[in-house]
Amino acid sequence: MPSATPTPTGTAEAHLLDLELADPPRPALAAVVDPLLDSEADDLPGSHGEHLLQCAYGTRDRAKKFYENQLLDHLNEAMIEFIGRMEMAFVATADASGECDSTFRAGPPGFLRVLDSRHIAYPEYRGNGVLASLGNISENPHLAILMVDFVRDLIGLHVNGKARVLEDAEIREQYPDVPAEHDRGRTPERWVVVQVEEAYIHCRKHIPRLQPVERTRDWGTDDVKRKGGDYFGAKGTPRPWTGVVQTSG
Repeated sequence: MPSATPTPTGTAEAHLLDLELADPPRPALAAVVDPLLDSEADDLPGSHGEHLLQCAYGTRDRAKKFYENQLLDHLNEAMIEFIGRMEMAFVATADASGECDSTFRAGPPGFLRVLDSRHIAYPEYRGNGVLASLGNISENPHLAILMVDFVRDLIGLHVNGKARVLEDAEIREQYPDVPAEHDRGRTPERWVVVQVEEAYIHCRKHIPRLQPVERTRDWGTDDVKRKGGDYFGAKGTPRPWTGVVQTSG
């Protein structure tokens, strides 16, 4: 949190930033933002907070162009193709009080399953038993997924929406073409199904190009060493990391 309120450069008055940067509980922003945006406020995507800061920092016109040209409420064909070749994704959730969690999901191309233009799903396998993301979804269905192509096109895709958790047998009743053994013989315990509300680009200008390296991944292992052990020394001494990646060769 900044020690002082930044100086606005846009159309909003300086004191309005105090509303956006205030500690909770915040005043209701709708009553402040709507008059700034006139009759357009109800039609714009995004939060009242981002609309307020767009006014305060003079980015309203740029933001409006982005909303108009880049933001969809569904997946188009290019997005569906992109999702179908992704091997990893970053997933963000929050509980009912707004405490956030982000996690990493990976699998072979297609592990993120496009069910139709407004629904995608990804599998949940046996893990550490904490169930942080699923626990958040049980309290707050809002979920965000970021997929990044680090190799070929250097571009990203955001998908935001509302999630629900289905048991493996339950999703197969609704979507029979979901694969029975999704990856290396492992059957998912359950699935997260996301109803798409926003889908939009993440620009390429700061995305690094990475080179895939063949390696053996120990899917589903409970071996402490292969899982990384106490790498960060949370409860003991970190195991040394050599930087050597195990390959299949």
